[in-house]
Amino acid sequence: MAALPIKLAARMGAVQPSPTIAITRLANEMRRAGRDVIGLSQGEPDFDTPEHIRQAAARAIEAGQTRYTDVDGTPELKAAIVAKFARENGLSYDVSQISVGTGGKQVLYNALFATLDEGDEVIIPAPYWVSYPDMVRLAGGVPVTVACPEEDDFLLTAEALRAAITPRTRWLILNSPSNPTGAGYTAAALRALADVLLDFPQVMIMTDDMYEHIRYDGFDFATIAAVEPRLAERTLTCNGVSKAYAMTGWRIGYAGGPAALIKAMATLQSQSTTNPSSVSQAAAVAALTGPLDFLAERNAVFQTRRDLCLAAFNAIDGLSCRKPDGAFYLFPSCAGMIGRKRPDGQVIATDADFATWLLEDGGVAVVPGSAFGLAPYFRISFATSTERLEEACRRIAASCAKLA
Repeated sequence: MAALPIKLAARMGAVQPSPTIAITRLANEMRRAGRDVIGLSQGEPDFDTPEHIRQAAARAIEAGQTRYTDVDGTPELKAAIVAKFARENGLSYDVSQISVGTGGKQVLYNALFATLDEGDEVIIPAPYWVSYPDMVRLAGGVPVTVACPEEDDFLLTAEALRAAITPRTRWLILNSPSNPTGAGYTAAALRALADVLLDFPQVMIMTDDMYEHIRYDGFDFATIAAVEPRLAERTLTCNGVSKAYAMTGWRIGYAGGPAALIKAMATLQSQSTTNPSSVSQAAAVAALTGPLDFLAERNAVFQTRRDLCLAAFNAIDGLSCRKPDGAFYLFPSCAGMIGRKRPDGQVIATDADFATWLLEDGGVAVVPGSAFGLAPYFRISFATSTERLEEACRRIAASCAKLA
């Protein structure tokens, strides 16, 4: 008996699987076929979760902390988050203003789903993290992408923000340091954006600070609710433990914001996933209340890797790359490769063609910049071993040299 076709919801036509996950899956398929593929497509630290955090999780298991918790976070974790925001960011929250979700992505999605009606607009500076536009679409909103060119350091300017705001604008999403560019907003840059936002009280601000602790060259992190306290009542300050603490698989994200929004987000979560993992929450308490001395050593390793790849790419004819302020990504321009020909005669017409060539010829998986809303670029993650990065740079250089 033939299977009946499955009718999917119309909303599914508006979204695509994450490009970074798709590239990683293709690279894994090539590995299973016997190819040596270096994956630079996924943003995951190659360090282990610090020992004191792992020990806290083990103690929680032994103590029987394996049951349901409050829907949007244990009191202990919420208190640790309140203390973190006060200590590190100069932000004052009550526990009623804190949300904890199963990863940062769920926190962002809950907020958008709780606030967007059909046709509401969300301003997203491009390049952007690949999930922002699709999360907006799934929630019924309209993503309004604003190109932030390299000459502006990939950052949203006050002029571009003002021009993008309409009566339907509901949110502005900021990400600093950025995935995919590593560009960071200084306090002065945020001050300029805040001055615009004060003129538009209907616009809420979602700031994704996931890479707050991964920064270089003395870059001074700032977040907009601290720069302009008058915006705090309409700002959702989002963060998590995935990147700085190397806890990607533990799946804990959190946010501080207006109590009414936090309550609505908890209601949504109660009807979807309910609470995040109880053991992961215990580990996150240890992360947020424990020492941060390991960060300096790890950031030094990241910076060495950054500089290695940066020098290698800028030495290749046809590539150029801005130095990132933070995160663990490079976003090189491949504009000089567009129009060149592969040995088989195929023309490199797009950054996607270039990324395909690097994977097929060199066995190096990168993500085309068009997936992040700005072409012709590509993103690599340098959160992998120095030896593999050196080999990847050699392969990329060799593949580029074959393009006529």
